[in-house]
Amino acid sequence: MVSLIPTTLSLHSRLTRLTLTLTQTPRPLLRFKATRAMSSESTQRAFQLRLDPLTGNSEWIVIEEQEQEQEEQIPNNSQKPLLATTSYLDMLNDSPRNKAFRQAIDKTVTQPCHVIDIGAGTGLLSMMAARAMCNGDSSTTCRRSSSSCTEGMVTACESYLPMVKLMRKVARLNGMERKIKVFNKRSDELQVGVDIPSRADILVSEILDSELLGEGLIPSLRHAHDVLLVENPQTVPYRATTYGQLVESKFLWKLHDLHNNEADTGDGIHLVPSGLDSILHVKSQQYAMHCDAIKEEIKLLSEPFKIFEFDFWKRPDSHREIELHIKATNDGRVNAVVSWWILQLDCEGTIFYSTAPGWISSAMNTSAGHWCDHWKQCVWFVPGKGMSVFKDEEVYLHAVHTETSILYNLKTDVLRKSGFDTGDPQLILSPERIAIYGDREWRQSMFQALRNALQERVNSLCIVADDSVFLTLLVAHLSKTSHVISLFPGLRDKGAQYLQAVADANGFSMDHVEVLEKRKTCLTMHDTHQKKVDLLIGEPFYYGNEGMLPWQNLRFWKERTLLDSVLSKDVLVMPCKGLLKACAMSLPDLWKSRRCLSNIEGFDHSVVNTTLGACGELPAPEEGPCLPFYIWQCGEIKELSEIFTIMEFDFSKPIKPCYGKAQVEFTEPGICHGFALWIDWVMDSDNSIVLSTGPDKRYWKQGVKLLANPVAVGIHDSRKTVEHISTVIEASFDPSNGELIIRNNFI
Repeated sequence: MVSLIPTTLSLHSRLTRLTLTLTQTPRPLLRFKATRAMSSESTQRAFQLRLDPLTGNSEWIVIEEQEQEQEEQIPNNSQKPLLATTSYLDMLNDSPRNKAFRQAIDKTVTQPCHVIDIGAGTGLLSMMAARAMCNGDSSTTCRRSSSSCTEGMVTACESYLPMVKLMRKVARLNGMERKIKVFNKRSDELQVGVDIPSRADILVSEILDSELLGEGLIPSLRHAHDVLLVENPQTVPYRATTYGQLVESKFLWKLHDLHNNEADTGDGIHLVPSGLDSILHVKSQQYAMHCDAIKEEIKLLSEPFKIFEFDFWKRPDSHREIELHIKATNDGRVNAVVSWWILQLDCEGTIFYSTAPGWISSAMNTSAGHWCDHWKQCVWFVPGKGMSVFKDEEVYLHAVHTETSILYNLKTDVLRKSGFDTGDPQLILSPERIAIYGDREWRQSMFQALRNALQERVNSLCIVADDSVFLTLLVAHLSKTSHVISLFPGLRDKGAQYLQAVADANGFSMDHVEVLEKRKTCLTMHDTHQKKVDLLIGEPFYYGNEGMLPWQNLRFWKERTLLDSVLSKDVLVMPCKGLLKACAMSLPDLWKSRRCLSNIEGFDHSVVNTTLGACGELPAPEEGPCLPFYIWQCGEIKELSEIFTIMEFDFSKPIKPCYGKAQVEFTEPGICHGFALWIDWVMDSDNSIVLSTGPDKRYWKQGVKLLANPVAVGIHDSRKTVEHISTVIEASFDPSNGELIIRNNFI
């Protein structure tokens, strides 16, 4: 599969909702857009980065503004819709969100005036404003900057060109193309007197992420108040308030404290040696997570507390600091701060939307029980083992917000402190990768497999084909006579610097370990010092690719193929094969979030379904894409079949096309919404050591193939005439692009 990477992280577009696969966390990328003419109707072209997951190579493609048939598709080699892997569809399926914005806009826009929509997306809020303007009560006064403004207007600002093209389609379908002025610009590129005739009276905008600030809310509001809005404008939303709660959770602790977790593994490997606590850890930031999925593993240590308020109707500060005094409600150890936000959409305070977890009972938590994936709670990890507290003890929370993030620091009245890490880390990994590296069972499996592989191999040459610092350390630890070459295609110099820093603590010399200075498509005998490779290994793990589909780690197979000329005849490849596994699933919440759109608060959105990769009644031969999810975080879930194998990938041979077919009977009655798919890695030829990445392994994402329509299934003893008792599933793998095609037929 070819992944597309936006070249800009706009302050007010949904780019942070795209599946970014080049970096572990979304970060600004270079904006690269060309304009053929200087008018607002000029033809734009945008450049996107296309990534081949099997090679790691990328190339630029051009997206033209001209509207053509199939314009939302990627040109040339891909048939996948450009926006199919984003969460726009999930957002548009969020009925409580849509209803709240519609109600607030209807209350606020009551007569003709100038409304601006920043980060307009499909134009839903713009169309709501245009409709409200026509239906408004003329007796209600609308603030305006100029008495000469006699007609209302809606300005829609969206910087992401593919979404602008989609917005124009939606507007035409709903007869709104003449009522909304669309600009393919960031809002800070708009000029009053050039692009728009006057400042806007009302701002409608939804540029919020799970943390609230990550899509550039503050800089967008600051610029809007400075340049685009009248004094004392009306806004929808009116205000956002962030809340938090102190929690204890062993699961959350394992996601960040590698130093203390690996101390119990007993394998002699020290990824985070004593005295080098900052050498490898997670980034100090908030991480989006569905915390309801771990509510049984969370101990609440405080009542919810308010942190920051952000008023949309006035110019926000770019930086604030506060200190809160929080009383502990239980004895325990604070491992994390769970946070969420509540939107007040109208100035009277009658319309709300909340991202609070389900255990919060509040009249403002109007979306309680509603699962969506585009907004989650956030988790801030308290460093190390956390901070111990006693019931009724006061905890001091120092909170800081910048323009794009919120940070915390904790201490108690006895000066036990836990918060900002001032170290200079050499490697930053995702929380899930940290947890994997601290997992005793996973490390023992790797240890046993590699120890077996190294038996009777003296002075062997080993290549670590992926970005596994763990396997590099493990080979150097187990075999003092082996020479290790780590390719580190993603880590590169950072990986080399890390190995240098931890070598002494792990008892090996860097004379036996090297990292290639430059990435090469193929290695030669010169690179291997005129010696054939005896051992080729990988986890596999590719830095920055954690958000990708499981089978895109078959890059290891591609790398093995490119190295074929330097491999010895009896080379041992580990893992020796991969097994594509699957399970039929009931996933009602996930399916609802990805279903076809029709009427959203009175506006037809059916034209976006193919582009956004919806599941449902798509025109043949269109199908919804496979998407990566943590199954355990997908709301209500249920396994309906045994786990079964569809196909095998044999890494002892060069990469080739593969096909597999399997029939499985259902073991539970229910409604099937699709299939979870993943790869189990077989580490040895005896099939005795298998590392699974299935749904019960919470540190890995699985691929999900949703059905066009849910299907009732049953088992032999309870079969009804409308139920299916088994399914046949077929899969084909194309090594030229990493594409895995899944098809199924119910019986």
